[in-house]
Amino acid sequence: MSDSPVQPKKVTAILVVAAGRGRRFGSDVPKQYLPISGICAFRRCLDTFLDLPEVSCIQTVIHRDDQQAYAQAIEGLNDSRLLPASFGGETRVESVLNGLTALASHKPDTVLVHDGARAFVTQRIVRDVMAALVQSDAAFAALPVVDALWRAEGDRATSPVARDGLWRAQTPQGFRFDVLREAHLAYQGDAADDVEIVRAMGTQVKIVHGDPANFKITTADDLQRAERFVAGDTADKAQR
Repeated sequence: MSDSPVQPKKVTAILVVAAGRGRRFGSDVPKQYLPISGICAFRRCLDTFLDLPEVSCIQTVIHRDDQQAYAQAIEGLNDSRLLPASFGGETRVESVLNGLTALASHKPDTVLVHDGARAFVTQRIVRDVMAALVQSDAAFAALPVVDALWRAEGDRATSPVARDGLWRAQTPQGFRFDVLREAHLAYQGDAADDVEIVRAMGTQVKIVHGDPANFKITTADDLQRAERFVAGDTADKAQR
């Protein structure tokens, strides 16, 4: 009998776009639908996932008010792996659980949860998270903290914070489907991400290296950075 790990049969990506309405961004249009050199962040995510043959299907989770914006974002996509969108809830946790419920009938072995405002996720990151799930129930992309950290009161620094062992979480975050769904069904309240939810159940989570380019568009400055990134601005890339 071979000792080789069993490869997952299916990998599914969920793009969670309804967890926030972009209030910090200050735009009437949710940030994931704002164009970056003519193509919104949400569509850029979908294109990356659909270019991977390992992805069996994609379940999007959108806000009910964004159906027209979503239809425009996916215009021209005829890939059958893109499933009908499901609607988000009042919190991020509810939105992800709605997506997991929609996926249940497809019986995926593993699921990757990605933030639709991270426009520049790479195939390398996605595949690294997938590979980690061969031997782990959960894994996510992250970057080690390299800057000095300070605790503050208002605009006054009070005390340094040790950065040893600290990581900045990115997405996708990958899980065995049943593990994530069980954790969500048992979880109470909201959470910053799905790693927090599975850790509450005691699940061990593996970290894989992310990429500085896989940043989240949260502010107007982030959108300008994304425009520069697409344009190939060398100065901006040097800052990364």
